[in-house]
Amino acid sequence: MSFHAISLPEWLVLGIGFAGQALFSARFLIQWIASERQRKSVVPVLFWYFSLGGGLTLFLYAAYREDPVFMLGQGFGLVVYIRNLWLIRHERRAAERLAPPDPHDA
Repeated sequence: MSFHAISLPEWLVLGIGFAGQALFSARFLIQWIASERQRKSVVPVLFWYFSLGGGLTLFLYAAYREDPVFMLGQGFGLVVYIRNLWLIRHERRAAERLAPPDPHDA
């Protein structure tokens, strides 16, 4: 692959692929910082959002490249990320329903 022979649309696709990889990689930095701050292993909600954003971008990149192996791997990951975000949302809503009323809201 000769870089000077790449068309502008191909450069754009490469940029999208690299952006997706950056999002996907940044989630590990987010998880590491959160764990260091709490002095225990934690997975912050932002980890799942970065996973979803990076995974979706990489899936689209793989689809453009017509790479079924890459698409399958990212596609399965997307299901996991969406499910985790749904579970977190469901848990928060349940906690809000069970929380005692705030006296300052009256």
